[in-house]
Amino acid sequence: MLREELGGLRWRLVPALLLASALPENTHNRLRTGLLRLGGLRIGKGSLVAGAPRISGDRDLYRNLTIGRNCWVNIDCVLEVHAPVTIEDGAGLGQQTMILTHTHELGSPYRRYASLRPLPVTIRRGAWLGARCVILPGVTVGEGAVVAAGAVVVKDVPPNVMVAGVPARVVKQLD
Repeated sequence: MLREELGGLRWRLVPALLLASALPENTHNRLRTGLLRLGGLRIGKGSLVAGAPRISGDRDLYRNLTIGRNCWVNIDCVLEVHAPVTIEDGAGLGQQTMILTHTHELGSPYRRYASLRPLPVTIRRGAWLGARCVILPGVTVGEGAVVAAGAVVVKDVPPNVMVAGVPARVVKQLD
């Protein structure tokens, strides 16, 4: 039982996240990012992390999470990494952005949540995810797209558009 409980600990990442969370939010961003790299995360040159993100995932977490160059990850982001999460160069995540990669199959009336199914999430180059938006499993946010604060993205977002709402829909074409 102890093995089952402790098997999911990331022995390199946990100390890095603890140290990163001890730093004041929106300060020491380069130090925090360096600590997360030491913890095994792949974070590109020039990217910054403000506040310690909450990161969960299975044994492939280190391989499945990629943050490109010159990205911004704001405070209190949640990254669920049970399938590949790719954040391409220049993308920005607003405060409390949530990226999810697990969904449940629909079960019987006695237990509607059935087996888990992991689906990848991709945030393309230059996209901006507003505060408290939610990106659901299997979604790709297109290059240069903007997801408005509070939006819930349930399907792919085309490049260079702004989406808003629940569920998110295109509200503006961007240049």
